[in-house]
Amino acid sequence: MIGAGPAGLTAARVLADRFDRVVVLDRDELTGADVPGPQPHVILVAGQRAIEELFPGLPKELVEAGAAVVETGSELILHRYGRTWPPMHVRSHMITMTRPLLERAIRRRVADLPHVEIKGGSAVAGLTGDGHRVTGVRFSAGTSTDADLVVDCTGRHALSDAWLLALGATPPEVSEVTAGITYASRLLRRKSGDLPAGQALCVLPSPPEEKRLGVALPVEDDQWLVTLGGWHGEHAGTGDEEYLAYARALPHPALADLLERAEPVSDVAVRHFPSSRWRHFERLRALPAGYVAVGDAYCSFNPVHGQGVTAAALQAQALGWVLDREPDGPVTARFAREFHRAAAAVVQTPWRFAVGGDFDYPETTGSRPRGTGLVNRYAARLHDAARTSVEVRRTFYSVQHLVSPASALFTPQMMAQVIKASGRP
Repeated sequence: MIGAGPAGLTAARVLADRFDRVVVLDRDELTGADVPGPQPHVILVAGQRAIEELFPGLPKELVEAGAAVVETGSELILHRYGRTWPPMHVRSHMITMTRPLLERAIRRRVADLPHVEIKGGSAVAGLTGDGHRVTGVRFSAGTSTDADLVVDCTGRHALSDAWLLALGATPPEVSEVTAGITYASRLLRRKSGDLPAGQALCVLPSPPEEKRLGVALPVEDDQWLVTLGGWHGEHAGTGDEEYLAYARALPHPALADLLERAEPVSDVAVRHFPSSRWRHFERLRALPAGYVAVGDAYCSFNPVHGQGVTAAALQAQALGWVLDREPDGPVTARFAREFHRAAAAVVQTPWRFAVGGDFDYPETTGSRPRGTGLVNRYAARLHDAARTSVEVRRTFYSVQHLVSPASALFTPQMMAQVIKASGRP
């Protein structure tokens, strides 16, 4: 297992039931100091179910440690396409926290498993084997170790295309969508009444004229994690006045009001997300046995919808299911192919959510999904309809939380409700 983030740790939990020994490698020392500034993590409904199955009681443990539970219909203030959704209970909750809280909790659970070892300070420099089979990993120090299965969880900056090419294997085709997104996040002290109308806030733009977004999530230690972002060159400054000025320019005043009343407890941390990338291992005809990619190493997408952790947990579940039904286990290319097909089914919806919105901007370049323009026009109507229709909003959140397939938004019955509730012909 290469990478000890949420994707690697959840995959390690799955493999612990199916292998005699699991080793999780990470280049960092895993002290927590490697996290560069505040970073939010959100677990959606499907992710909560998957994590509960893999780590019984962990969602409750996270909440007891300070993570917040937000009912997305009635407690999340959502503003998009120039309108704010009124509160409406839809039975759909998300758990919000910082990345360190989530990683520490999962890492403790994985470290307690028998025959699982987590090794920080282990920089992987390549793979061993040949173009037909990966047999292990090679370290920067020049040593190597053998493995029946190498799981690549090294994130969106994975170097494994070059590693596979060095073995004589064909790297996958890559879909890449470049939208030049930048996020600037900081922590603030949280008090009751900071957001009079709700428990969390998400302000999204009306594209293509507007390009700025703002999010405020409650996290552990009675803090807010505020993120300001933008597409194609729009970004917040790191100084207090610059940060506040950016928030004041958002199409909803609540976030600027929050920043004016809440005390900052961290500096502003800036992260650049230039593009979404999907490495299409599921399309390869000749796939080396003994290697799979999970999480952002397989498919990374704009995190604005908070679907990354949930998608990684669902991929980990799929890894176990495919292992259980493959008679020869991970030693065949068939296993790798079947897993990546299952992973593709998981990421299809969050990919469309993310890159579809990115293509609302004419400056966005890259692999445009078929029908994006039509889908985006329908999405604008759907958002209008979700303001007043409980059924439309409930279905929308069920899809966003990766419980229902995206097709649930396109049934004849749903489309009729959208047209009726949106008030547009």
